[in-house]
Amino acid sequence: MNAPAAAVRMTGISKAFGGVRALDGVDFEVLPGEVHALLGGNGAGKSTILKILNGVHCPDQGTIEVGGVPLTVHTPEASRAAGIAMNYQEMSLIPTLTVAQNIFLTRESRDGMGLIDDRQAERRAADIFALLDVAVDPKAIIDDLGAGQKQLTEIAKAISQDARVLVLDEPSTALAVSDVERLFVFLRKLKARGVAIIYVSHRMDEIARIADRATILRDGRHVITAPLAELPIDTMIEHIVGKRSKGLSDVERGTSLRGDVLLQLDRVSGAHKPADVSLTLHRGEVLGLAGLLGSGRSALARVIAGIEPATSGAISVKGAPVTVRNPGDAIAAGIALVPEARATQGIIPAHSVASNMVLAVIDRLSKRGLVDASAANDLTDSQIRRLQIKTASRDHAVSTLSGGNQQKVVIGKWLAADPDILILDEPTAGIDIGSKSEIIRLVRELAGAGKGIIMISSELSELLTACDRILVLADGRVHQDLPREALDDPAATDADPAHRLQAAEQRLQIEIQKALAAQEALHG
Repeated sequence: MNAPAAAVRMTGISKAFGGVRALDGVDFEVLPGEVHALLGGNGAGKSTILKILNGVHCPDQGTIEVGGVPLTVHTPEASRAAGIAMNYQEMSLIPTLTVAQNIFLTRESRDGMGLIDDRQAERRAADIFALLDVAVDPKAIIDDLGAGQKQLTEIAKAISQDARVLVLDEPSTALAVSDVERLFVFLRKLKARGVAIIYVSHRMDEIARIADRATILRDGRHVITAPLAELPIDTMIEHIVGKRSKGLSDVERGTSLRGDVLLQLDRVSGAHKPADVSLTLHRGEVLGLAGLLGSGRSALARVIAGIEPATSGAISVKGAPVTVRNPGDAIAAGIALVPEARATQGIIPAHSVASNMVLAVIDRLSKRGLVDASAANDLTDSQIRRLQIKTASRDHAVSTLSGGNQQKVVIGKWLAADPDILILDEPTAGIDIGSKSEIIRLVRELAGAGKGIIMISSELSELLTACDRILVLADGRVHQDLPREALDDPAATDADPAHRLQAAEQRLQIEIQKALAAQEALHG
């Protein structure tokens, strides 16, 4: 009896962009009813091979079969007809439409007169969210949603297509821990029905829990495909980065000299969140903001950066009161924000690396209304070297870079402005483990150079590696102000660094849950 055909078989896939070889003879096979992790560092070729599978890009060489049938037309429509559905790391939602309209875009229900039936779409969307066991209003306008609910909408859009191959590219980036658990329950149901799931994530703990097999790419080439049982986390990281590493536990935090107070908030509130927040940030200090989705971390960052002005309270910079009504006021005060939404708020994708890199300092580089091209190029080349940005040249469009390298461009843009206070909102979202370590080392270097940094991350190991102090938030309020050392187990000083980091992560998770319970008791 013949074995069933592979759900996806890609053979000898090659693709180049502007002289940069993104894929070089890659083979990739996924079986029906398996969760197959696709792993690799920034620029490894993961997004490229998935976009080829989804018909966004046409391969230069190689063949594709879906369910044993050759896929010879390379368009999104042809891939969708073959049973492939994909959610993108950079979301493809239309901000002005509702959740339901986005989920069924181009596949709208029609009434008896042939008109689009939004109510039917809303009912079908509600059914999908009920299956996922998550709360998203099908009638809500996308622009009014937080990052987590947008991510859930993107996932619902992919699974609504009743596909035989479901591709999830960094699906958990903006999700709360509870929503990730619900997603995993749903994926196991799909797997039991024979759906093939390709799962892309830089979160090694997720991969270990959900995947059956993994394929690892590096520099556009296939490195290994193996069952998860044969790929412990340290081995996965070694294949991804090309050398043995223990991930973030390898990063030396070191100590920075804490100086004067750079930023002070006194009972600051926003229109919705934060609520009555007081904090201090010293020169040479990295201050972490920890909490679940909806805790008010990003809202606090937006208030400090002038995107959503404070409704009450006082803000001081270097001991002097400042009024931050808009981002221009914040920048003038030496405050810069690297936003969470990289694609829509951090970069102009169609413009070059150089054009993006100088956006925040274009006035400084201009004479009589003309940009000094030589100075702009020197600045860009300096930041490319400093951040190790992988690009063919400074003149290439940022959209041609991997997600992680795009994020480095955003960070470089604001570092060029040389702010005293740098706010990083999920700076490593969608970045591989090797580059995460680079970013965190950079954060520590900037603190060592006397900058004050506020860092938001959903990955607690990152906060614990980068930060000197951590504020625990729930519902817009600060519940704890913890020195980093308070989260170490004093009895585990001789333990393996990875185990120490894991133990500290568990302690911080407990503090977050305690803050949530305290806030619920306050409302209850």
